[in-house]
Amino acid sequence: MNLFETTVLRNVGASDDAEVSNAILARAKVLGMTQDAEDAVLRPKDFGAFDHDLRAALAARIAFLAGDEPLAAHYHANSKNYSALTSPSEKGISEGLDEVLSFVDKVANQTKDIAAEDISRLQASGVSDADIVRLCELVAFMAFQTRVIAGLRLMQREAA
Repeated sequence: MNLFETTVLRNVGASDDAEVSNAILARAKVLGMTQDAEDAVLRPKDFGAFDHDLRAALAARIAFLAGDEPLAAHYHANSKNYSALTSPSEKGISEGLDEVLSFVDKVANQTKDIAAEDISRLQASGVSDADIVRLCELVAFMAFQTRVIAGLRLMQREAA
C-alpha cells in the first residue's frame, strides 16, 4: 500500500513532495494502522446487520455532521442503495433505520448525552448488542479519522 493513497492522505491532499511529507513519513506506521482500522470498521468480514454499503453511508453522514465534505463525498461514493442516508436531514424511517440514525447522530455529536435509554431504544428496535458495539466502533473511528485529517490539513496550510 502506498501511504499517500490512504483515505486520510487522499482527503488531506498530501503528496510525497508536500512540505508536510516529512511529518507524514515519520508517522507512516500510524497512518498505515489508521487505514487498517478503517478497513476493519467499514469493510469487516463479519459485518452483522450493517453491510459495507450502509457502513459507508453512516461514515459519510458522520463526516457531513463533522463538516468534512470531501471525506463525506469519499464515503458517499460507496454508499450505493443507502446514499440518501448520508444526508443528516434524512431520518431513515422508510428503511427502518430511524433509531439507528438517531443513535449514530447523537453519539457523533452529543457523546456526553448518551444514556442507557439510547441503548434500550436500539435494542427495542431489534438491534443486537453486537451490532450496537459495531455502530459505536464506526462512530469512534470516524471521530478519530476526521480529527487526524483536520490536523494534517492545518499542518499543510501552515507549511504552504
